[in-house]
Amino acid sequence: MSRPRRLAVTALVSLAASAALASGAAQADGHAPVWLELATCESSNRWNTNTGNGFYGGLQIFQPTWAEHGGLDLAPRPDRATPDQQVTVAEEILRDQGWEAWPTCAQRLRLSGRAHALQRGETLESVARRFDVSGGAAELYRLNQDVIGSDPNRQLTPGTLLRLPK
Repeated sequence: MSRPRRLAVTALVSLAASAALASGAAQADGHAPVWLELATCESSNRWNTNTGNGFYGGLQIFQPTWAEHGGLDLAPRPDRATPDQQVTVAEEILRDQGWEAWPTCAQRLRLSGRAHALQRGETLESVARRFDVSGGAAELYRLNQDVIGSDPNRQLTPGTLLRLPK
């Protein structure tokens, strides 16, 4: 490929990437795919949306909820945060309020209850202790066997969503 053609291709790729980011068409890398599904339902996957209704960003987070769950440490509002930052705060909201924080889309996507997104180095035992799960790691495994598989001692993948008991 000639140098001018390579430069033109590089410019087009850069322009397309910039346009995707400017429109908010991005996704939160390293997080469970359900967040992209939820953002598609909540905002048509427009992570920078501000419709003026008090809910912001791809996951349509209410501003006081954003502040309450540590969002202000990342950005002044969800629509000004990256998709990754929005999901990080949403994971805190999920642990606290459950999927009911997104009532319409959670129902549409058949999501319910509280959940925890695994962090690097966490085990079933450490998560059970952190959330004071009655029955410990065995109960957490029972609730999540479909996600974890047949070996409760296998290494867990960060970002995996585990159901938490009520």
